[in-house]
Amino acid sequence: MPKRKNTFSSWPRRLAQRVVHAGWAWVQRTGSVTAEHPGRFRFAAMGTGTRLAFPLGTVFGESWIRIGAHCIVGEQVTLTAGLMPGLDLGPEPILRIGDGVVLGRGSHVIADTTITIGSDCYFGPYVYVTSTNHSYDDPHEPIGKQWPRMEPVEIGPGCWIGTGAVILPGARVGRNVVVAAGAVVRGTVPDHAVVAGAPARVVRRWTPDDGWQPPLRTPAPVPIPEGVTPEQLRALSLLDEEGVARLAELDEDGAHRLADGTARLAELEPGG
Repeated sequence: MPKRKNTFSSWPRRLAQRVVHAGWAWVQRTGSVTAEHPGRFRFAAMGTGTRLAFPLGTVFGESWIRIGAHCIVGEQVTLTAGLMPGLDLGPEPILRIGDGVVLGRGSHVIADTTITIGSDCYFGPYVYVTSTNHSYDDPHEPIGKQWPRMEPVEIGPGCWIGTGAVILPGARVGRNVVVAAGAVVRGTVPDHAVVAGAPARVVRRWTPDDGWQPPLRTPAPVPIPEGVTPEQLRALSLLDEEGVARLAELDEDGAHRLADGTARLAELEPGG
């Protein structure tokens, strides 16, 4: 026979749960690292609006790490410069992260020599970027004891790096490149390419003469017309199918008619 639920005993549990969640949110806010509140970290540079989420991953050699403005570094992201803490790596940063970069949760960027990540790159969770790899030349010596090889890594601006991708030493990734989830990248990747697989290979590329080859399977997203306000977009989200059909009839003259139609809808919205 099922036991009756004791509503009085569940009330303290709900209260305790709220307290724990509120406390953890406070810890996350307080423990995050910004240029204004760097805590114990002394980065070579950290731009305005950049935040390293708490809890952090392993971070050392920050004196040789430069992070641009308005970057988001997710929880448990590892950023290291040098093979180990306490090394003198010279006068210049070796890990350079541009403006507007997003590093997804659990990613690792291991810079034993120069790694450059261009502006506006977005990394999914658990991406691994390294400038170092162990050698295995000597068949009689354990691989972990053989001296590693180091090669600079460069990731161009505007790239999208999918979940679980691995960027190996010596990789040169061009501008606006898509790296598929789980891909293992080495060597040079041209601009405006999509790469996938292990090892990664170009599966699609854009050129000025030919466009995307092979052609894209889905139409490109339609950009929001210039001049449309957030209030107008909110009004659009409230439309049913019939309202969308009526609005489409207004759009014979293009984006300006659409903006005018949504403006009229916004005026009818309660509180608008």
